[in-house]
Amino acid sequence: MATDPDKNYKIIAENRRARFDYFIESDLEVGIVLTGSEVKSLRTGQSNIAESYASVEDGELWLINGYIAAYKQAGVFGHEERRRRKLLVSRKELARLWQAVGREGMTLVPLVMYFNHRGIVKLKIGVAKGKKVADKRETSAKRDWNRQKQRLLKQG
Repeated sequence: MATDPDKNYKIIAENRRARFDYFIESDLEVGIVLTGSEVKSLRTGQSNIAESYASVEDGELWLINGYIAAYKQAGVFGHEERRRRKLLVSRKELARLWQAVGREGMTLVPLVMYFNHRGIVKLKIGVAKGKKVADKRETSAKRDWNRQKQRLLKQG
């Protein structure tokens, strides 16, 4: 019986709006510091990163406004739902992100939170530049045209 190498891989939360609102220049996989009750809550899939962002402050990378629902069985040992969470990244990558945000005017947007193949929570951060309204319209028109094209090809 063959074992599946990605049996633990599971997407917890996805920021689908990020690709509509931003031009994603590059992305980076980072670790996240969590408490036990947060991990238990994530296993049930109760989180949201749609309104969150990442920030470089005092030489550290932080996830701000990320939501992880309270774990009821934790009782008084639970966690704050929207607390700032530290992200783990190498010094070299942190310097690159700091430079992108500071000098180039980029934004750090969380794209996907997931359990990797080892069962560890990871977060994919995108280094992004904001889109103007015209760019968003163009993206929407391109998406609609591709859908219509697929329908026409299917009808054939």
